Amino acid sequence: MLDQTARPSRLPHAAGVGYKPQHFAALTADPGAVGWLEIHAENYMGDGGRPLAQLRHLAEDFPISVHGVGLSIGGEDALDPAHLARLKHLCNWLKPASFSEHLAWSTHDSAFLNDLLPLPYTDATLTRVADHIDQVQQVLGRPMLLENPSSYLAFAESTWSEPDFLAEIARRTGCGLLLDVNNVFVSATNLGFSPQGYIDAFPLDPVGEIHLGGHDEQTDDHGAPLLIDSHGREIADPVWALLDHTLTRSGPRPVLIEWDTDVPDWSVLEGEAARAHVALHRVPA
Repeated sequence: MLDQTARPSRLPHAAGVGYKPQHFAALTADPGAVGWLEIHAENYMGDGGRPLAQLRHLAEDFPISVHGVGLSIGGEDALDPAHLARLKHLCNWLKPASFSEHLAWSTHDSAFLNDLLPLPYTDATLTRVADHIDQVQQVLGRPMLLENPSSYLAFAESTWSEPDFLAEIARRTGCGLLLDVNNVFVSATNLGFSPQGYIDAFPLDPVGEIHLGGHDEQTDDHGAPLLIDSHGREIADPVWALLDHTLTRSGPRPVLIEWDTDVPDWSVLEGEAARAHVALHRVPA
């Protein structure tokens, strides 16, 4: 049985960054404000080579968070046992400080869709997601974190608010939560609700990580603002302000800078981490 008293995150309350191989030399020479690293699980499920060699080296100096993008936690089909087995193998040897996945689906029948797609927040969805999380936690022998999505539409059949849905998932399964503040800002802009109000309603006690990332600004067919969670640029000032609001309510937590496309030089990424470091140190412990 999974120990439900185990902490879902053992990361330091410090700034982290999503690791990119082109930063290996600069990162190991001078990490600056960076206190931990995140990797995407699916990039490290091979049997060897330079990626695993670099990861083993980094794990000697940094706590590592493993972030999955391929489990399809919200999918209607059963979880892929082969994918779960590869994930278990990775976690067994790496012994990461944290493992997380998304509240989303990306599979249908035998097809894998290269996107994290939204879910209606209904009782049936709640039961399915909770069952899948229970299975993941039993296979891995560790609690996981579940991340709130970025949304571009809302389902008419939803009967739960997103914060209440996530709170109930955490209560039923004992999992922790990953609060992506940029996702909150993107969803709030696209769907027309208050990002601060969302944070005020969010269950902050189970939050084991906070994420920040960049987004692109567009307009929809009606000329209304449309934000895309791109992870390809610096973090916008309103998102930094929302982080301050969150930390005031939650206290210090591990804060990650995500930058996955158009990856900049190390100095730019470390500068974003330094800004997160300052935000964390403005908040009383």
